[in-house]
Amino acid sequence: MNSRRPPALPPGVRRGRVRRVRNLGGVTDPVSIVTAALLALLVVAVAVLAFRTSERQLRPAPSPAGPEVDVDGDLVGLLGHLAAASVVLGPGDVVLRASAPAHALGVVRGGQLAHAELATLAAEARVEGGSREVQLSLPRGPAAGAGRFVAAVQVVALAGDRVLVLVEDRTAQIRLDDVRRDFVANVSHELKTPVGAIALLAETLTEAADDPDAVRTFAERMGRESRRLSGLVQDIIDLSRLQDADVNLESRAVPADEIVREAISRASVEARARDIAIHAGSGRDLALQGDPGLLVTALRNLLDNALRYSEPGTRIAVGVRQGDDDLVEIAVVDQGIGIDPENLPRVFERFYRVDPARSRLTGGTGLGLSIVKHVAADHGGEVTVWSTPGRGSTFTLRIPAATVPPPESTTEAPA
Repeated sequence: MNSRRPPALPPGVRRGRVRRVRNLGGVTDPVSIVTAALLALLVVAVAVLAFRTSERQLRPAPSPAGPEVDVDGDLVGLLGHLAAASVVLGPGDVVLRASAPAHALGVVRGGQLAHAELATLAAEARVEGGSREVQLSLPRGPAAGAGRFVAAVQVVALAGDRVLVLVEDRTAQIRLDDVRRDFVANVSHELKTPVGAIALLAETLTEAADDPDAVRTFAERMGRESRRLSGLVQDIIDLSRLQDADVNLESRAVPADEIVREAISRASVEARARDIAIHAGSGRDLALQGDPGLLVTALRNLLDNALRYSEPGTRIAVGVRQGDDDLVEIAVVDQGIGIDPENLPRVFERFYRVDPARSRLTGGTGLGLSIVKHVAADHGGEVTVWSTPGRGSTFTLRIPAATVPPPESTTEAPA
């Protein structure tokens, strides 16, 4: 019987007895070995979970375009930049958000919408969805005599049974559009009158070519209508320039007496024609800060207005004095027909005439006092009026004062 001999060992190595290791970590039971393995796997899983959690915390926040965007926060930020009054309504029309203009305009009071019309629109939008735009006339306050404003309202249905209400006050814009429309209509009417008169006079003049007296009479009337038309066009140009927000004033210190003398000089021809005397007081070295040309135009318009509404043989006085608040006051006092109290608030409106028949007879354009008002406002001043029917009127132009620079000293040779 052959037996396999063990392989030879290298020189110097002794053959020893090999013993099998039956003790694995001190655990000899198979059940204990399985339990230890499961425990090791659990420890590894916990470590991996902790690593992934820390990695997620260190990861940058998602972009606003992602699915985790706070829509309510973005909506509030957007409404904060709107000039219109904005209100976000929840279920039951509870006010969730209301901007400062919404409270200032009176759209929201006591946590609720203040106007039933807005609540009705919100209910319709909540039921039907979408958006709607309307224009409403809403009261400014809860009082019975409160004024009203024109509101452009937009109602939009949002998610979650919410509704967005936007209210914009359009009163000033509507009033401006009305003023422009009335101005165009008035200008057209005022231009049509002298143009039609000139055309009719020209036709009549042609037919009366053989009558020298008739030719002279019609020619004088044509000249008067032409001057009226020219004055109206010039007043429209001046008023348009003064209403420009970027009006360029050649402001400087100008003596008040200089303004008064120039204005009286320009009105002297008409004053002599109407047999009305103009007297002026001294300004006592007072000076105005402003554009000399515009100031003379304003004072000239006040004188023209006094001449048109004064009777022949009366007088007009121009006084200058130092007023309050560092203002110089130039008053034009006449002995004319006066103005009724109910007409005083409207005398500075464009094309408004206290006596339309008298104004047309004297050649007034209806823009003179409006020009005075704009000149005063552009200079940081104002114009006021006091009047009593049958006793005359007093128009006072108040312009900021200035100091007159001392004249340069000159050396003259003896006479």
